[in-house]
Formats: sequence, C-alpha cells, structure tokens
Amino acid sequence: MRVIVWLVEGTWPACVDAVRTHVPHATDVVLLHVAEPGVPGLAHGAYAGLLGRGHPERDPGNRLEDLDTASAARLLDAATERLGRPCTRLERVGRVEREVVAAAEGADLLVAARDGDRARLGPHSLGRAGRFVVDHAPCPVLLVWPEAAPDITTIPPPPPRR
Repeated sequence: MRVIVWLVEGTWPACVDAVRTHVPHATDVVLLHVAEPGVPGLAHGAYAGLLGRGHPERDPGNRLEDLDTASAARLLDAATERLGRPCTRLERVGRVEREVVAAAEGADLLVAARDGDRARLGPHSLGRAGRFVVDHAPCPVLLVWPEAAPDITTIPPPPPRR
C-alpha cells in the first residue's frame, strides 16, 4: 500500500496524525510538499525589469528561492519526526493542486487537510486547491480537519422549498 500525505504549512500535523492513526505501519508513506513558483519568479522579473540586469547576485528572487527551499526542508523534517516511521520525502514545484494530483497517481490513498473555512461544516471548508484535489484525485482521499471538527449545528440550512 502506498499513501501520499499532502503537507501544507499550518495543517500538516493533522495529516501526519491521521496516518499514524489510520494507516498500517508496513505501508509505504510519502510525505509530499509542493511549492508555488510564483513569488520568486515575480521577484526575478521585478528585479530584471525595474532594477536592471547588471548584478545578478543582488536578485531578490534567489533569496526567496533559498527561503522556500529551507522552509520546505524544515516542514518535511518536522513531519518525518512526528510520523516516527520510515517514509519517503517528495518535494515538487508547480501549480499546487495539479502537482498533488500528479503525485497521487498510482497511490492507494491520499491524505489531505481541509484548506477553506474551518469554522463550519459544509462545502466551503475546502478551498480552491483542496476542492480541485478532492475532485480530481486518482485514488481515495482521506480528508481531515486540521483541528476539532465544528459542531454539527454549523451545517448550512437547507434551501427553501418552492
């Protein structure tokens, strides 16, 4: 069995805990982190367009790429430690939702956390990326709440009957 665990800053502990609770120990676990290329790319473009190309060592995009890489490594280190069992670490760069779906190809399970409104039950508890992943995942998805689930009284009312 191969399980992909989508790690996102702020919600990753719930995903790792779900694996520890619901996935047999002998399972091949892959911790996945996906970085968006947008911010460093914008900084590269701004520097090149507005400030010139004469000093590439001053390009702020390079520093942002280094910060992204260091942040991803720290997150993966913390997740590996919390998991407490052998795992594979996978870092990807690109459109997050598409990279997660691509990484889940051939997997038996994808573990993900809700990324939208976590104050109430309902469809808005999934953000844009989470909705895309749930709708397009090529395998079953274990969707977890990053904290305790909201009370059942937060379910939106039914539409009025006509």
